[in-house]
Amino acid sequence: MKILLIGEYSRLHNSLKEGLIQLGHQVILVGTNDAFKKYPVDYNYEALCTERPLFKYPNKIFSKLFGYNIYSLERGIRMLAILPKLKNYDIVQFINETPVQTFAWLEKLILKRLITKSQKAFLLSCGADYVSVKFAAEGKFRYSVFDLFAEDKNLKKHFSHSLRYLEPELQKISFFLYRNVTGVIASDFDYVLPLENNSKFLGLIPNPINTDKLEISDLTTTDKIVIFLGINTNSRYRKGIPYFEKALEIIQQKYPEKVEIIITEDLPYSEYINIYNRCHILLDQIYAYDQGYNALEAMAKGKVVFTGAEKEFLEYYGLKEDEVAINTLPNVDYLVEKLSQLIQNPQKIKEISENAKAFIQREHNYVKIAQKYLDTWNRH
Repeated sequence: MKILLIGEYSRLHNSLKEGLIQLGHQVILVGTNDAFKKYPVDYNYEALCTERPLFKYPNKIFSKLFGYNIYSLERGIRMLAILPKLKNYDIVQFINETPVQTFAWLEKLILKRLITKSQKAFLLSCGADYVSVKFAAEGKFRYSVFDLFAEDKNLKKHFSHSLRYLEPELQKISFFLYRNVTGVIASDFDYVLPLENNSKFLGLIPNPINTDKLEISDLTTTDKIVIFLGINTNSRYRKGIPYFEKALEIIQQKYPEKVEIIITEDLPYSEYINIYNRCHILLDQIYAYDQGYNALEAMAKGKVVFTGAEKEFLEYYGLKEDEVAINTLPNVDYLVEKLSQLIQNPQKIKEISENAKAFIQREHNYVKIAQKYLDTWNRH
């Protein structure tokens, strides 16, 4: 089959592409390098010209007048220029509802053209979209990132990316896609819960992880326990990073001779991966019910990851005794307690490490997951 993947920001579509190619299919990935992460794509619609310093002040004026930055316009124009090269695909799949991140009217035009150029179109619920943001904003999760925003409205600017999906223009894009795609696929339980009663929902397909590209080794805990926190400043509050930072301050004071703490900000993907190779424990995010891509790659490498591992996730995969990750909660004392248990019991780190590696190989192998996508696409 000829398959077209639109959008990339977590390496999900890259790993899916690699799995589909292993199964003998022709795949083109169109997206951006996702800023500092530098993910590879076949056709790139990233804003290049307007991100130069020369455009800094014109961009501020443009944003005030139109509500979008000038980078958005360039992304849309670049994507329009790529469209004539994208013809006669059996499948097109969008990484989320606004994969191009351009003006709403232009986004809708591009999506419409891509759908008409392919036999079938599918949408991933992966990252922020109207359905999941609305579900969270209405307080339907047991806890969510919007709890923090509800407590402090001064943080609004940090949630602007998510809140914009509730605006009428982006709602219209969501409604358009749900009318015109064959179906919607969730990448983890954070998106399953908002979609459970939706007629377009085709189910959960776990994130594909290409362990062939990851450096995997056994953890040794003879020296200090290394704890890693890699921060993306754009999502600091959405990921609940302040809870981790406060917990680490306490842990550093509590175990100065037993731990080494590494904190980084906004590293390119390749550098980020290399730096966290040394760690035993990786702090991923607070407000999650399942693991995102960053957590899964770390688990594949045998890291003990603090991330989402809620009861819905445990029940789905039948995980009862074998702990594969540490479930996080927006509670500093809870995080300190969980970290302390691991520091005081290094053998537990080794056990969870082995469980995590086995879990990823069993449930997230990129070729097996690619086959699940093919089965779903062909069935509908």
